[in-house]
Amino acid sequence: MAQLRDKLLGVFGFPITPFKQDLSLDLAALEKNVDEMTQHPYCAIVAAGGTGEIYSMTSEESAEVVRVAVQATHGRMPVVAGVGYNTVIGCDMARRMEKAGADALLVMPPYYINAPEAGWIDYYKTIANSTGLPLALYSRDWAAFTPDQVARLADAVPSLQIWKDGQGNIRMYQRIMAKLGDRLAWVGGLGDDCAGGYWSIGVQAFTSSISNVSPKIALAIAAAGQAQDFTKMNEILIKYVHPLYALRDKMKGYEVTVMKEMMELMGISAGPARPPLCAVRDEHKAELQRIVELYKSF
Repeated sequence: MAQLRDKLLGVFGFPITPFKQDLSLDLAALEKNVDEMTQHPYCAIVAAGGTGEIYSMTSEESAEVVRVAVQATHGRMPVVAGVGYNTVIGCDMARRMEKAGADALLVMPPYYINAPEAGWIDYYKTIANSTGLPLALYSRDWAAFTPDQVARLADAVPSLQIWKDGQGNIRMYQRIMAKLGDRLAWVGGLGDDCAGGYWSIGVQAFTSSISNVSPKIALAIAAAGQAQDFTKMNEILIKYVHPLYALRDKMKGYEVTVMKEMMELMGISAGPARPPLCAVRDEHKAELQRIVELYKSF
């Protein structure tokens, strides 16, 4: 497991899940997209994650997504599979993902937002014990932890190897990293636009939805971060990332639907998003087209 942790340097690709117009899985498009994505030197990909609309899919569908993603990577890099909901469903998903060939699990926060510490530790521990796979924990939404809580969780769940931050609280994340040192792989997971803050405190990788539309931009951000060249990184962020994220901020759910429609405009099959996500509004489409043209110039 430490070997996997040490390999995770640079960019996690975060493939979307393509759907057909009837909202069924488009596995052929997924296979093509992942095959093309994993020809770039990402350190891993995450299949059926948040950007992959995990919460819109059944456990069976998520496992199919992971199976196809594993097949399409051809062993080029590890595949991390999303699991979550509650303990029973999470364990069932974990076993399905292991059978589908996943190399690790990205565990989403449990459904119950007011769980006591002993309860959420038991949630992660139970899912961990249901497979032999290493765990990545996604700290997002209500699941924000103190350094001492992360240390207790790491003690309780020995297979926890990766910490994906989705809080963006750089002060707290730096304290967590200082507390646990090299026990976990530290990943920036809130968004490409947060890369500067994450790399400034020493993360070893970040998750990128831009990896779907511009591997060159995602990898350039990581290269600048690894070199601690924040002048170069800021040039990329200001010119290419900030305009995209400004559009994504205009409506809830746009973090997925904007990326899907951007992919379609660039000739990459993505299809619609499943409800409750909504399509890009007409008044935002010209702005999206301008961003597409900007990305083509990189």
